[in-house]
Order: sequence, then structure tokens, then C-alpha cells
Amino acid sequence: MTIYRQIITRFPRGGISYIFAYGSGVKQQLGYDQKEEKKNIIDLVFCVRDTLGWHAENIARHPQHYSALRHLGADYIKKYQENFGAGVYCNTLVPLEDLGVTIKYGVVSRDDLLKDLQQWKYLYLAGRLHKPVQDIVPATDDKVLTEALSQNLVSALQVALLVLPERFSTYQLLHAICSLSYKGDFRMIFGENKNKVHNIVQAQQEQFLELYQPALKQLAKYVAVDFKARELGTNRSVVQFEQDKSRLANEYHLRRVPSRLKECIIRNAAFRGSYADIIEQLAVTDNLHDIVQMSVNDIVWRSSITQSFKNIPSAGLFKSVVYSYRKALKTFAN
Repeated sequence: MTIYRQIITRFPRGGISYIFAYGSGVKQQLGYDQKEEKKNIIDLVFCVRDTLGWHAENIARHPQHYSALRHLGADYIKKYQENFGAGVYCNTLVPLEDLGVTIKYGVVSRDDLLKDLQQWKYLYLAGRLHKPVQDIVPATDDKVLTEALSQNLVSALQVALLVLPERFSTYQLLHAICSLSYKGDFRMIFGENKNKVHNIVQAQQEQFLELYQPALKQLAKYVAVDFKARELGTNRSVVQFEQDKSRLANEYHLRRVPSRLKECIIRNAAFRGSYADIIEQLAVTDNLHDIVQMSVNDIVWRSSITQSFKNIPSAGLFKSVVYSYRKALKTFAN
């Protein structure tokens, strides 16, 4: 935690609701040894109540972080938000030479983060928060945000259950959850290690289980640990889960998925009517898992493209190209 606290002292602290760090520079992933992990970028997200006010103070401290936006003229942060939407402002490849680290940081308003957590409007930060992260400034003093963070995990678990079979292993469960924010991401085609989800899940299983323990308890009526079985071809025992795949269970999950996902499901389902009208039909359709997965992918695909284009004016073309090149190398890592 020491390095993270040293990093955030460089940035404004007023109006902070939540700060977390994520990614391979923070959480272990397969395919990286300790030396490589130290070279990885530390990814940070600052959730603030007033983005314009926060940026105004940050510009005074670090004007060089905003050099790519100066062509917009005076009030360039305000113009950036007007032109590209609020979302997440990202600045990558920021060297902190005295600390010996390079960081990427994103800035998001509390309202936008809440929309993503509660509605899956973008499934961008909500997707990152489906996985273990390092809380630097926890949201414990913000009841609404804390509840939204918890509900986001419940939503991820319910959607994973909708795409999983009746019985599944711990690995399959965590892989399904982790995949939600990756399967539709265009960067997985060219720009990310193809084994990224596997590498995350294998290295962080215990942290995942700890993170999802409250959600599993909340949904104990619908999913439970079944038994310990032998993994095929090995002598290792694996925990198996069993879930209720009845019409009523499917309806329960479908009624509670985030609102943006409901909109996408309506478009992808071959039924006419409002979401409430088609739930009973959806719950018994044979390809429900495909409809749900396709609908999640639609949200992720759109937001991954939008955010990537937004990063170019905020981080600058050169930095964006360098960062994308580094990402692209991971495509051929394995």
C-alpha cells in the first residue's frame, strides 16, 4: 500500500469518493514473473464528485498531463467533456521517476460510476470492478456507492449463472464472471493476451472467492456448493457448484439484471413486447445463455471502442500509439 499512497499524494484529494488500483501491475496474473510485474504500468481510477474542479486543481499541479488537450483552447477540460462525454478521462504512460513507476490514471465522476455499477451503462469500470482490485481510498463513507459496488458483484454473479450450465466448477464460475467485460472488447481481437481471462482467474482464485462470498450467500437459494470431484485427467480435487436452472430461477435472475442489459436482451431476443412481457418466454428458451452473452458483448463492444477513441485526445496520439503497441505485444505473448 505504501507505493499507492505515495502516488496519490501527487494528486488532488478534495471531493474524492473512491480510489482503486487494478491490472497486472497491481494484481498477480499468470505469465508475469516478479521482475516483469514491476515493469507493468500501475492503473489507477479516481472517482470524484466534481470532475471539473478536480481537473482544475490537477492542471495547476501537472499541466504536462493535459498537453494533448490544449488544441481545444481555453477551458479545454470542459470542452473535452462536452465533445466526448463525461465517462472516464484517462492519461497513460505518466512516469513518476522518483518513485520508479509509470502509471495510467482515469478520472470519473461519482454519478457516472454509479450509473455504470447500477445500470451497466458502459460496463467499463463496472467490469473492472467484477475482478479483485486494490482499494486505496475505500468508499466506506459513501453508503450509496458502497451498496452499488456490492450490487455490481451480485449482478455479475447472476449473469454468470444465466450463461452457465446446471453444474460447474469454481474455475468455470470465475472464468464466466471475469469474461463478462472481455468477450465483447474489440481489443481482445488485437491488443490483449488471448489467455488474459485464464491468467487472471488462475492467479487470483482465492481473491475472487473472497470477493464473491457475500454475493454467493445472498443467492444461496439458487446456487450452492455441490461436492468435491476429481478433475478430469488429474488427481486434484475441485469444488463443484450446482444451481437451480428452473424457469422460476431464470426469471428471478432476469428480473434483476441491470437496466442496460435488459435493453440489449430485448433487441437480441426473438420475442415481441416489453421486457416484463417476454421474461417468461426467455426463461425457458433453449438459447437463453447465448442471448444473455450476446447482450453483454454488445455493451462491452460499444464502450470499448468509445473509450479507446476518447483516450486519444486525452492521452495524446503518441502516448496512445505506444500504449496500444505494448498491449498488442501481449496478443503474441502465448
